[in-house]
Amino acid sequence: MFWRFNFYTLVWMLVILALILMPGPQMPQLGTSLFSVDKLAHTAVFAILALLMIIGFAKQTRYLGLRNKAAKYALILSITYASVLESTQVFSEGRTIDAYDAIANTIGCVSGYGLFFALYKW
Repeated sequence: MFWRFNFYTLVWMLVILALILMPGPQMPQLGTSLFSVDKLAHTAVFAILALLMIIGFAKQTRYLGLRNKAAKYALILSITYASVLESTQVFSEGRTIDAYDAIANTIGCVSGYGLFFALYKW
């Protein structure tokens, strides 16, 4: 049951991985400040990831500890995933580690966490 409820999360993680590791010259230049379209995209992508992860963890029945603390574990795991992916960009051609990207990724994860509680707990 774990994989059934987390399938979309895993697919989304692979999509993010493909986007993050895409060589720099193939990526459009959308700005470098914290308040650019690029950072909004980072925030949205990781908000969706955190939301999917929380829902998947909460619905699965195999690991009760994970189910009972789904939001907490999803937030930790999504921020960790975002940080690791940001760090791996140094290995992609034309890409570098960007602190603003890391901040936008973290804001996205926290936004997904907040969105879950706004949608499901209210």
